[in-house]
Parts: sequence; C-alpha cells; structure tokens
Amino acid sequence: MIRSAEIDRKTGETDVHVALTLDGAGIGERDTGVGFLDHMLDLLARHGRIDLVVRARGDLETGAHHTVEDVGICIGQALDEALGERAGINRYGQATVPMDESRASCAIDISGRGFCAFDASLPPGAIGNFDHELAEEFFRALAMNAKLTLHLTVEAGTNAHHVIEASFKALARALRAAVAHDPTERGIPSTKGTLV
Repeated sequence: MIRSAEIDRKTGETDVHVALTLDGAGIGERDTGVGFLDHMLDLLARHGRIDLVVRARGDLETGAHHTVEDVGICIGQALDEALGERAGINRYGQATVPMDESRASCAIDISGRGFCAFDASLPPGAIGNFDHELAEEFFRALAMNAKLTLHLTVEAGTNAHHVIEASFKALARALRAAVAHDPTERGIPSTKGTLV
C-alpha cells in the first residue's frame, strides 16, 4: 500500500500545493519563494526518506510568515492523510542530530493529538527572508495538522542557521522512525484502538 497524499490550500495570503509519499527516497522539488525554507524542506525530505513536492506562492512582500505557516499546515495535513488509520506503525520516534556546534533532539508520538514543544533560544534575526522565529511556527503548524506530539529541544548551538538545520534534521529522523512499519505490530499501536 502506497502511503501518500496531496493537499492544496488557497487563501487570500497563500496558494500551496503539497504532494507527499512516506516510503520514498527524499526526491521531489521545493519551491516556496523562501530560499531557506526550501533548504530545510530538502533536509526534511532527504533525512526523513519522504518524497516531497512543495509549491507555494505567498504574500512575501509582508514577510514569509504566512507562507511558512501554510506550508507547515499542508505538510501536516498530508502526513495525517498518508498515515491513514496508523495501523502497523512504530508510532514513536526519536533522534539527536549534531550540526557542527549545534545539537538538537526530537521525540515524536503519532498520538492523534497535536502538540508542539520547541525549546530553543534563537536570537532575533533572519536568514534571507526567513525570520528565525518562523522555525517554531513551521513546527507547530506541522504538528497540529499531522496530529502528532512533537518535542524538539535545541541542546547546544550558537549559529542560528546550524541550530535550525539540526532541528529540521532531528525532526526528519524522528519522523522517519515513527512512521516506519513495525513488523510485530498487527494493528493500531494504542490500547484505545485508534490514533486519529
């Protein structure tokens, strides 16, 4: 069974298309008009082994906030749809990733309940047209719409680019583990019988 989904979202602020396949190789294209976000999505796809196409047009003249958040919403919705009823998955995933002087840890529970805790001290500033604070906006939008519990902690780092990159890579690796098939799990990994 191919675990994939396509999501389109059009508002007065953005027009976003996402196509996602969970059991992929990291291929696809990312074109959001926000160069640093495209780079982070490349990392998410490659290290998460997710085939990911993202095309977005947004009101970048007002900043990248709407584009980044809406891309996170759409990727989260695509993850939710691609996971279906969540039968046979590991459900939990965790990863710690170093990036030069930075280190980030991520723990995920595909719980059916959206929650995001991002513990990082990022300085004010921007990388291109990507304000540092938008990293948390993306993570929150993805977690809430994918209905997963996400804990992401930056444990070390002084370079904002490296900190955010380590965070995306840790998310990718933890997500890859959580969505993977568990050959010993014959149903939905919950005593409730549902994760949606």
